[in-house]
Amino acid sequence: MTEEEIRAAIEMTTTINMEVYYWWCIAIMIAIHAGFLMYEMGASRVQNVLASGCKNILAFAFIIPTFFMFGWWIYLAFPSGFVPDLEAGAAGVPWSDSMGPNLTDNATGVFWGAFVLFSATTASIMSGSVIERIRIGAFIILAVVLGSVAWILAASWGWHPDGWLVTEFGYHDVGAAGVVHIISGFFALGVLINLGPRLGKFGPNREVNDIRGHSMPMAISGLMIIIIGFFGFLGGCLIYGGTGQWVNIYGGPVTLSAFAFNTLMSFAGGIIGAYALTRDPFWMMSGALGGIFAAAAGLDIYYPPLAFALGFVGGMIIPIGQRFLEKIGIDDAVGAVSVHGFCGIWGVLACGIFLGGYPAVSESIPAISFTGQLVGCVVMILIGFVPGYVISLVLRLLGILRASDELQELGMDMEIPSPAYPETITSKLHWHG
Repeated sequence: MTEEEIRAAIEMTTTINMEVYYWWCIAIMIAIHAGFLMYEMGASRVQNVLASGCKNILAFAFIIPTFFMFGWWIYLAFPSGFVPDLEAGAAGVPWSDSMGPNLTDNATGVFWGAFVLFSATTASIMSGSVIERIRIGAFIILAVVLGSVAWILAASWGWHPDGWLVTEFGYHDVGAAGVVHIISGFFALGVLINLGPRLGKFGPNREVNDIRGHSMPMAISGLMIIIIGFFGFLGGCLIYGGTGQWVNIYGGPVTLSAFAFNTLMSFAGGIIGAYALTRDPFWMMSGALGGIFAAAAGLDIYYPPLAFALGFVGGMIIPIGQRFLEKIGIDDAVGAVSVHGFCGIWGVLACGIFLGGYPAVSESIPAISFTGQLVGCVVMILIGFVPGYVISLVLRLLGILRASDELQELGMDMEIPSPAYPETITSKLHWHG
């Protein structure tokens, strides 16, 4: 072979390796949704199991085509703010040569696939909060707004290397503590305010009643499967260049080794932090997730014991945050606002506290700072909460957000044409209306 042929063969091998890498990231990320499916069904009472599962399945299905139609375009067109760059966004419109089987484009499809899985994750995060009382149609509308509009706009601002939060404030969030988790948690909070609590959650004197799901083993097993999926999720937060050097979402140097150290250390810290306060396996496994989110913004840079400490604090934040929400009358059935929203805030701000002054990828981007992280944090809260609150308010005023009290008492599975557990007495009450 000639030198030119050898070089071409190396380049093609690099391209194929990149494609295969993201292909398997996408496959592993689907485990997140298998985990959410189990987790939320386990956290539901027996008469609501399949309704909770169907929400997750439908959110996944509706986000894929809507993200194809306009989600990817939003990411490419809006890094500078609310005014779209039509030239930059042209590659993301559905009729673009890049959005199909173009043999000269080896990257767009696999990157789109990874991002659409991020989108579906945001909807699954919100899904658990609202179980046992939201109408499925309303949930699908909210899932599409969150997964194919809100989070990807924030990603364009805070993940895109040309995003204004990055170029003007040095916002650093390699593992999406803010871009995915703050947005999802606070979108869910906006919805919960309008949706209201499950029947029986709060007593006449504002006492909080504990509503337990029908299968704790199913719920905590689902949470562990989500952790498996998050290794694909975090892998998708890296850029594989095939040059011997991985880079983060902003183009800065990073290694898989750093991600492995810090993900596992924060995972363990979150479990131990939640165990220290609750001894409850549900909150321990939720703490595992919250621990990872607490370190996610700086996974590429942290020293592993610091990631453990951040995760430990995140694990303790979760039950404290859940009790606070219940005290003010918010019924978050699985603690998603605390796990994702509050731990996401801690993760973004901790990056500014402990990595302040760390140099950026290029001289045109500011160094990491607490101010930059704070600005990014506020933006993420607003871009999550405002559409979540406004859209759910409109749905409530239209009378299509919340199921009737009668249906809630009978069980949301009454709208599903299959019983979850045919041998139980619940199935004898099942109707197909």
